[in-house]
Amino acid sequence: MRRLTLGLLLLPLLATPALSLAQEARQGGTPNRIRNIMLKQGEKCPEATGDEVVVCGRIDPEEQYRIPKEFRDQPVVAGNQSWTNRAQTMMEVNRAGLPNSCSPVGTGGQTGCNQQMIDQWFEWRRAQRAEAAKLP
Repeated sequence: MRRLTLGLLLLPLLATPALSLAQEARQGGTPNRIRNIMLKQGEKCPEATGDEVVVCGRIDPEEQYRIPKEFRDQPVVAGNQSWTNRAQTMMEVNRAGLPNSCSPVGTGGQTGCNQQMIDQWFEWRRAQRAEAAKLP
């Protein structure tokens, strides 16, 4: 009696995959290949061949990059810099009073002011060149 009850309970579970396969066969089945293509301006969507589905979308020429425009070419914040840059910053901060430090504290602090101005000029010039390179 138990086996008969258990068999009757399991019968719908066993029949479900067979019914879905029969329904899929009637509809023609799923395609073997689905191609998703993003087209740029002037490109044409390719024709589907055989048992494939081709889905085409257009990309705006101004926004063909994955990174949105407002997030491109941002300066690197201190928290995202390498340990080398962080160590260099700490060395510069802790140099007060040493020779070439451009500080009123200590005996050799005044000699570094000229070097600091030259370094600032080079950094400014590097930033100007980077900005000029961005322009088309």
